[in-house]
Amino acid sequence: MRPRHEVVVIGAGPGGIAAGVALKTAGIADFALLERAEDLGGSWRDNTYPGIGVDIPSLAYQYSFARNPSWSRVFARGAEVLAYHRSVAQRYGLHKHLRTNTTVLREEWDEPNRLWRLHLGDGSVLTSRFVISAVGAFLTPKQDPGIPGLDEFGGKVQRPASWDHEHDLHGKRVAVIGTGASSVQITPAIAPEVAALDVYQRTPVWCLPKPDFTIPPAAQSVLRLPGVMPLLHGLMLGFVELLLWPAVYAPLPVAVPAMRLMDRSARAAYRWYLGKVVRDPAAREALLPSYGPLGKRPTLSNTFLRAFNRDNTRLVTTAIDRFTERGIRTRDGVEREYDVIVLATGYELFSDPESYRPGTVVGRRGFDLGEFYAENGLQAYESVSVPRLPNRWTLVGPYSWTGTGWHALVEITARHAVRVITEARRRGATAVEIGQRAHDAYHNRVRRHGRNIAHYFRVLNRGVRSYYLNSQGDVPYIRPSTVVQARWASRRFPLEHYEFRLE
Repeated sequence: MRPRHEVVVIGAGPGGIAAGVALKTAGIADFALLERAEDLGGSWRDNTYPGIGVDIPSLAYQYSFARNPSWSRVFARGAEVLAYHRSVAQRYGLHKHLRTNTTVLREEWDEPNRLWRLHLGDGSVLTSRFVISAVGAFLTPKQDPGIPGLDEFGGKVQRPASWDHEHDLHGKRVAVIGTGASSVQITPAIAPEVAALDVYQRTPVWCLPKPDFTIPPAAQSVLRLPGVMPLLHGLMLGFVELLLWPAVYAPLPVAVPAMRLMDRSARAAYRWYLGKVVRDPAAREALLPSYGPLGKRPTLSNTFLRAFNRDNTRLVTTAIDRFTERGIRTRDGVEREYDVIVLATGYELFSDPESYRPGTVVGRRGFDLGEFYAENGLQAYESVSVPRLPNRWTLVGPYSWTGTGWHALVEITARHAVRVITEARRRGATAVEIGQRAHDAYHNRVRRHGRNIAHYFRVLNRGVRSYYLNSQGDVPYIRPSTVVQARWASRRFPLEHYEFRLE
């Protein structure tokens, strides 16, 4: 049976765009980009909440094949980031491959015909020889915050990924649940316009100063000079490399005291910083994390901590008992009334085994990815390929993030997938699958090299609720290697590690 497409890419966010460009660069024209929403852009399309922007420098948050010298700020705002991704897709002609409002419910391998059957939300089935899953790191916003009574609340519920800009917050009583990355941006953005703002904190977040400012036209002109942007980006990667190398490869007896010293020194410095920016002593103490700066995702903001100096903004650290018709009741019995509740409670992540539902991805001989991950933990060869899932790769998979921007990650993994697809086409192979021995050897190496990272989260910062550490006690969010090593591996991994089956 001849498949409808040679390659299908699931997802048209930053990863899907990277995969599409890599396919076109390799001369592969028969591919489709499937997107569940009405347009491409991923998280930057969905998240338009007040104050949204990148939390790494814009120069590092872009594709190496489409550098943008015209960023308006050091840390670009959300609308500008979305416009950049759309412009890249336009430049490389990806829209003619784009199929929007298309949800993939189930991926099923057809062994006799050596193709994937993709069961879509409209009931149809789309076939493809190869599949690249580019659904990203932040899969689906958590609809259930884990607190009872949400349906009883009679006011407005706002979610970062579906913000209703028509709802006026002026003069309203607002509660923000959570102090993660989205809350750090939303809280100071809405505080000046609301009547009263309560921020409910379960775990304090590290919130560091953000060196953000507009980039003047003269600086943009310099960035347009040949070689300047690659050089600056290379210097940033070099700095990250210097930090990652000892963190990953230092002997554990050396790494542990160094990590303890880092955490202790950072907390002392942060306590001093809080004293400079937060006036209320009780708020300062409540905002001080009891864990190290890398125990949870650190955030950047010049305004979040200072928001608690406002008369209308309050930090609430008492645990929430439930939502009520009029607001929120905490476990001390106090009920506070609100007009609006903002649920900044996060996403289902690629690193959570619960994100892989049984029956969603089914490979050769009934292999079920969800069941495998639930029983054996998350794992994948070079973070992209799993045995018994022929002709399939994941761009943001287990043990993939290297501490840099996501664009570097998806370029690395897209290059890996397209390299194998290109080789399969050259050999005339209709099925290609990572060998079990190569996969197991790689995963064992990942576990061995990740011992320092695992010790930091499991032992030194035990008990901290962090999406770096999943429900199985693993840290599959982080790749225990340097950026240079990951890039090199994507170009030089032995093709013999894959098993090619000819027609």
